[in-house]
Amino acid sequence: MTTPAVLAVDGGNSKADVALVADDGRLLGAVRSPTISHQAIGIEAATRRLAAILRDLGVDRSRPPATAVFCVAGADYPADVGLLSRAFGRTLPGTTVHVLNDTFAALRAGTSRPWGIALICGQGVNGAAVSRRGRAVRFAGVGDIAGDWGGGGGVGMAGLAAAVRGRDGRGPRTALERSIPEAVGLTRPDAVTHAYYVGRLDQARIGELAPTVFATAASGDAVARAIVDRLADALVTMAAALARRAGLVRAEPEVVLAGGVFRTDDAGFHARLAAGVDRAIP
Repeated sequence: MTTPAVLAVDGGNSKADVALVADDGRLLGAVRSPTISHQAIGIEAATRRLAAILRDLGVDRSRPPATAVFCVAGADYPADVGLLSRAFGRTLPGTTVHVLNDTFAALRAGTSRPWGIALICGQGVNGAAVSRRGRAVRFAGVGDIAGDWGGGGGVGMAGLAAAVRGRDGRGPRTALERSIPEAVGLTRPDAVTHAYYVGRLDQARIGELAPTVFATAASGDAVARAIVDRLADALVTMAAALARRAGLVRAEPEVVLAGGVFRTDDAGFHARLAAGVDRAIP
């Protein structure tokens, strides 16, 4: 039986991709699981879920992989890294465990060189860069308190807010007044607000409204288009800041896009993002 050399984990806010690899590079097994981010489900639940994944992969505790690399959402501060290293290490006795933020998984997977820039736009937003000399820089990526805006959560919440304001007179009228409630089986924007307020809708469900905002923008709605444009501009700003901090502005770095929001086929969004990055990082 082949002893695995590496357990590789890419764990975002919504899912975890886990691969077991032999020392000659052969893939021994792979599993996609719901998230193991401690910020999303708590450290105990995350550890139990990881243990179940390892069982599904057939990891033998008597012959564990030599190295495990966890690139996970929520590994934002040194305390997070320490907590995750200890908890995940208990499931893999004898394995050398490395914990990094999940931005670095995207960067490693998407670049052809050891350096570059990664932008994450999934449930939330984040970004990271590695300089040509190997220095890593990134953002805290912990939401509004860190100056973040965007991702599915930000876009969905902005769409709901625009729908409410359009209906109650504080903002311009918008097709979001109809499309946002319809997306969750309701009829009025304020009914969506109330459902969120009393806990019938959670933050993740609001984030799932992002495709509705994109679809409403594609139909020609100016308010929805302004939200989509704001997201593209926010991502350009992140890329530019990372390039400056990592000394990559004139280095023609590869810029990797990762996260579910980038799956949109909205041509205007992609064109605005690409043009903005080209201006900021010639």
